Amino acid sequence: MSGGVDSAVAAALLVETGYDVIGVSMRLWGDASGSGCCSLDDFLDARRVAARLGIPFYVMDFRDDFSRRVVEPFVTDYLAGRTPNPCVRCNQFLKFASFWDRARELGAAWVATGHYARVMRDAENATVQLWAAQDTVKDQSYFLFAIEPDVLARTLFPLGSLSKAAVREHARRLGLPVAEKPESQEICFAPKGEYADFVARYAGRTAPPKAGVIVDETGQMLGTHGGIHQFTIGQRRGLRLSARQPLYVTAIDPASGTVRVGPRAATLAAGLRATRPTWLTGGPVPVGTRLRIKIRSRFAATPVTVGEATAAGFEAWAEDGLPAVTPGQAAVLYDDDRVVGGGWIERALPAAG
Repeated sequence: MSGGVDSAVAAALLVETGYDVIGVSMRLWGDASGSGCCSLDDFLDARRVAARLGIPFYVMDFRDDFSRRVVEPFVTDYLAGRTPNPCVRCNQFLKFASFWDRARELGAAWVATGHYARVMRDAENATVQLWAAQDTVKDQSYFLFAIEPDVLARTLFPLGSLSKAAVREHARRLGLPVAEKPESQEICFAPKGEYADFVARYAGRTAPPKAGVIVDETGQMLGTHGGIHQFTIGQRRGLRLSARQPLYVTAIDPASGTVRVGPRAATLAAGLRATRPTWLTGGPVPVGTRLRIKIRSRFAATPVTVGEATAAGFEAWAEDGLPAVTPGQAAVLYDDDRVVGGGWIERALPAAG
């Protein structure tokens, strides 16, 4: 229970269904006195909801694990010229792994969250599958691809078939104190406009961000910068360059600190290579399988043909290309609304020849 309306309604619906529910807030970052994630206000809101529902409530401290599993890789990736996705790692290692170990100590048989996604269970085939939420605007299945199938088998997503409007209506109906609480979409430990400052502060003097130059497609220097952690593939804003046409980041060299820019067309790749995959449908799919892929949470899913696919990684090729393929981001494969699996983008693949 994060203190927001989604997890509050998820808990309330489970209580109504007849589950014996225990409310838990995860303390992940900070000292709980400030704003944002893990603030005292959030914990108090979650406690008020639990009291309203008549369920026990606990706060569990995961700060050390969160720092090691999420924050440190976040900083390391930015310093290496990649663009990380900490929410996927948090789900993979904290909310559906470390948390489950604690939940079992309380006698729990299931873990439930307020994520907008669906778990489909086929009793006949004894399989469990992850599906996108019915509300396509709120769908969060992209952030959940790395949850292993055996973990999905003990997971509940009560909001998977609801819209945000319906969730708030349930909260009002139940008299929950967070019914009108605004939602936060920031990364919990670093507000969106402060990623670069956070990385620079966290890295400190031991591994300062790599400064360098900004060049165009011909190698001509257009400017300088104070650190590659300020850039991501496909970025247009914040380059502080004067040019006749819009320029986008097309490549980042962590060794030299060189950031390459070019026209929008230069951000297009024929495909991508992803590593460390999680396969949710029994193993790698056959070469030539036609699926859809999302390479950013807010990007539309693009039709692709899967090339080599193994336990180590996969390739995906798009007939019309993939824009802004960004190392460090997640690449998630869908068969209609079913999540087939996904991995971490290693590199873009250029067209043959």
